[in-house]
Amino acid sequence: MTAAAERGTTTVSQRAVRRIAERAATEAPAGRVVGSAASVRGRSAEVSLKLTLPYPAPLADTVRDVQSHVTERTRHLTGLDVSPPRIGVTALTPTASPAPTAWEALPVTDGLRTPRRSWSRRGVPVALLAWAAAVSCGALAFDLFRVHLADRPAAAWRTDAVHWLSAHGPGDPAVVAAGALVALAGAWMILLALAPGRRHQWTVGTPAARVAVAVDRSATVNLVRDAVAAVDGVAAVRVRARRRRVTVRAALAFGDRETARAAVTAAARNTLAACRLRQTPRLRVKVTPDPVWRPPHPEPDTSRSDAASTAGDDRSALVPTPGGATAAGTASGVEKDEVGSDGRTTNWAVPAAPAAQGPSASQPGGDR
Repeated sequence: MTAAAERGTTTVSQRAVRRIAERAATEAPAGRVVGSAASVRGRSAEVSLKLTLPYPAPLADTVRDVQSHVTERTRHLTGLDVSPPRIGVTALTPTASPAPTAWEALPVTDGLRTPRRSWSRRGVPVALLAWAAAVSCGALAFDLFRVHLADRPAAAWRTDAVHWLSAHGPGDPAVVAAGALVALAGAWMILLALAPGRRHQWTVGTPAARVAVAVDRSATVNLVRDAVAAVDGVAAVRVRARRRRVTVRAALAFGDRETARAAVTAAARNTLAACRLRQTPRLRVKVTPDPVWRPPHPEPDTSRSDAASTAGDDRSALVPTPGGATAAGTASGVEKDEVGSDGRTTNWAVPAAPAAQGPSASQPGGDR
């Protein structure tokens, strides 16, 4: 058997190690390799990779799996002692959106409670009320601290307010006006607390319980406008959506008005039905002829034209004969007398159609 020193040595280049590491990284459930490097020193090798990982995915677990797979695979194929590779993540690639589930295609089932309206949090009124209360209470507390802790005189605005209130009773016009403003502000706050708000949204019916879906009115208006604009003959469309009614105004450029109105109504109604709103709003359609619109030309009456052509054919078949004379063969035809301006009478005769003659003895094929 040949000694090991006489058989030679096998050298694995850095390029081979780098290519093997890249291939091993693509085998792992990771992203795409955008850069790599490798160094070989004796029986040891070091590898570094740059990857793009999918998103969303646990970053630490994914990198750990790639390191383990690349280390084992490269060590097995090269026979070198490979240390865990250094991995740099350069980007996160969003994965493709999953296909719509069967739940999304389910029809709206009865018996599920869908909220009529989406309740607003009333962020702006709450912020204004909190700001006003904080400013007034903070100013009063600061002035009280100054008076009791620092032995400072009371603020001028507080003393002036107390003097003004002591000089004006409940029947004073200024006090009445201030009370009315406070009452209006209170009524407004109560109305905001009882009303759901979000009037610009419609509630969508869902087949699952405890799932609330709302759509903005402007989105529904855009859908209806696009559907109506696709109708033949419609030049311009205006759509207005209220809480319980949708108004569509279309300008007709050509075509029949009633046919266009029926098509516009069907397109708008189908679009609203496709939105699957909890309560479908009433639809109002108005089709107005455009200034360039012209009524369609009526179709010619073919029955009258056929009758006129038949009368013309009969007229051309009349044969004039001298007054009082009868042409041969007109006994079974149609005769008509006309008197001219000079007193002469013209007789028009339409010969009868010749009767079909059977074969005779003198004709070939007849009875002999």
